[in-house]
Amino acid sequence: MSARLHRLANGLTVAVEPMAGVETCAVGLYIDVGARSEPEGLGGLAHMVEHMVFKGAGTRDARAIAEVIEDRGGALNAWTARDQTAFQARLLADDLALGAEVIADLVRRPHLDAAELEREKSVVLAELGEARDTPDDIIFDHLQAAAYGGQPLGAAVLGDETSIAAIDAGALGRWIETQYRPDSLVLTAAGKVDEDAVLRLAERLYGDMAAGAPPPPPPAGWTGGTHHDRRRFDQLHVAFAHPGLGVAHPDLHALSLFASAAGGGMSSRLFQQVREERGLAYSIYAWTHAYAETGLFGVYCAAARGDAAQALSLARRVLAETAEGLSAAELDRARAQAKAGLLMGLESVGQRADHLARQIQIHGRIVPVAETVALLDAVSVAQARAAGAAALAGGEALATVGGKLAKAA
Repeated sequence: MSARLHRLANGLTVAVEPMAGVETCAVGLYIDVGARSEPEGLGGLAHMVEHMVFKGAGTRDARAIAEVIEDRGGALNAWTARDQTAFQARLLADDLALGAEVIADLVRRPHLDAAELEREKSVVLAELGEARDTPDDIIFDHLQAAAYGGQPLGAAVLGDETSIAAIDAGALGRWIETQYRPDSLVLTAAGKVDEDAVLRLAERLYGDMAAGAPPPPPPAGWTGGTHHDRRRFDQLHVAFAHPGLGVAHPDLHALSLFASAAGGGMSSRLFQQVREERGLAYSIYAWTHAYAETGLFGVYCAAARGDAAQALSLARRVLAETAEGLSAAELDRARAQAKAGLLMGLESVGQRADHLARQIQIHGRIVPVAETVALLDAVSVAQARAAGAAALAGGEALATVGGKLAKAA
């Protein structure tokens, strides 16, 4: 069966996709706001809200929230990004209503206890410390700051010690009240699900919400720049990026395929030339990330400190050569990888629910998988080369962690 899209009278979107041959389901609530919408001085607020709703909601305390799902063999998860917050439960099919009800309690009836908040701040500070001690994690925050200097989109999702300390229970409540509005909410269910039952659940759990939309996030523009973290680790971690494309840009598939051909796997040019032929890095890959109005096309590399500068220089040259000479065979390989990744991912009920929500938030509709495959198939060598060349010409942001980046020999 194909996915179906519905909207409640207050603007909340519901998407349902029954899947044949499965006995499980996933239900998720996806909120089209994230860390880039936070008030000045309260960095990490969106992420703290995500943490705090699990400390008690509806009639349940933190322990009861965990037990009521896990007693049924299910899993409850949540995440915060710069442009999205999500809550998802994966369960046996008979427990769909339970998962939906728990999620509704989290976002509509959280306790937001002040004493619990102070305890949870210690947990988030420990999470922040762990991220800072993980070079291949924190480097992407540094790169984001370099790419979007001085803008909310350049700030870390976790915030910092000062902003976390400034968050109080009132700020948590105001965030939910202003940001978790029906126009920004997408409820999805995928797997062994009944469309009518999901719609009845949506109406019961969210139909009484007053219509409205959250304030739009501040627009972002590429700045480029550098961010060097001089703490010494065993390896020097390097990431650089060029301006990418927004989520709805018509050339996004071309740029994504260019990135995959350049550095998307063991057969890519970056892996073969930097790691296999020259032995200059243990890990190297290229990637793209798209936001509403902008994006990143980047490369990450981990190398011995003495080799990092050469690896960086070679990576830049490989990208330029790929933009000039990407072959049809390389594009076809990247295309096959993209289609396989898409289709394999959609065999999971959880990823199917995620995919539905993301398509709706980007395009305002459910984009058929066949349509996405057709768009990938339509990308020509010339288009992929042009997308890569345009990104490379747009400037660079550079971040390093692990020591000083010496000049290349």
